[in-house]
Amino acid sequence: MDELSRRFANVRAAAERAGVDAVVVAGSEYSGFEGAVTYLSGFTIVHRYAYVVLPLDGDPVIVFPSEARYVGEHGQAQIEQVFQPHPGEWLAGRLGGRRVGVYGLDYVMTVRDFQPLAAAAEVVPFDEEFDLARAVKSDAEVESVRDSVRINTEGFRIFLEHYRPGATAAEVMAECERYFVDEGCGRLTMDMVLAGPEFLLARKDVVLGDFVLPSLEIAGPGGHWVEVSRAIGEPDEDGRRMLEAYEEYFEAAQSALRPGATAHDVHRAVAKGFVERGYHLGHVTGHSIGMTMIEHPKIGEGVETELAENMVFSMHPHAITPDGSGCLYMQETWLVTADGGEPLSGLPMRVYTADESVTRS
Repeated sequence: MDELSRRFANVRAAAERAGVDAVVVAGSEYSGFEGAVTYLSGFTIVHRYAYVVLPLDGDPVIVFPSEARYVGEHGQAQIEQVFQPHPGEWLAGRLGGRRVGVYGLDYVMTVRDFQPLAAAAEVVPFDEEFDLARAVKSDAEVESVRDSVRINTEGFRIFLEHYRPGATAAEVMAECERYFVDEGCGRLTMDMVLAGPEFLLARKDVVLGDFVLPSLEIAGPGGHWVEVSRAIGEPDEDGRRMLEAYEEYFEAAQSALRPGATAHDVHRAVAKGFVERGYHLGHVTGHSIGMTMIEHPKIGEGVETELAENMVFSMHPHAITPDGSGCLYMQETWLVTADGGEPLSGLPMRVYTADESVTRS
């Protein structure tokens, strides 16, 4: 409860600054936004959806639809639990007449629950405010992040061990998934490969070539998502020039990811080598990462959010050739420290060959 109390205080402070009377945090297994509910309650959504209500004054409560009574380990919840046939009507009755900030208003909250709440209360978006309140990790959270990085890095080692040209993405990723599940990740994994600039699911009809860009993203038992991967094979001429830019980004990020720098500043620093070589950047350069995979702030143009110590970022410049035919994409999870950015995996930023191995940590 000490950790939860710290989180409650941070979110309530953000609510006061935003002028809202209560915060509703929406989480859904269907959309992959489970982590926000876990963050404020300790409960992991196995199926269906839930809301955490955190008033400025009074105790928090987690609200489930009645059909969710047996689709999760309810003993995990560290706050009061309520089961309602129509959660939106319950929210309206509890929060009517107030100004309510909702995390997940655009992507998570169901229409049937939004309608009665919006009819009874002033509802405003609260995504950025909530993400910023949880962006600075506690020491306990940093340890959870480091454990997730350990698991993800070993997953890359397993991918490299089983990869061979002509194998399918499914058979190689299956070995990674076996390890991830054994380590307690459950379903909190997202394993893909890139073909050109496009992300592909690791299906059995996806045959791996001589140059492979795996995308490995997992959350360990503590629930914190991380992303670690490196390219494998022999890059072409464009790939070698992109790799030079990756090496420059990796060096630049160690000084750019510092307290007081803005996300815009970091983006400019890490994108410089790619832009100067004439490459486009596709998927976001980087983003805050926590119990939800992609959180605010993103590392991007015009994002003036200032970084602080113990923020955690996934960085993955998505370098694409001008004609869109090729790309290079490698992931690393970074911790903002008082001295700058710390890459957490311990893997060198380079392209690996199919016949080498990664030393186990």
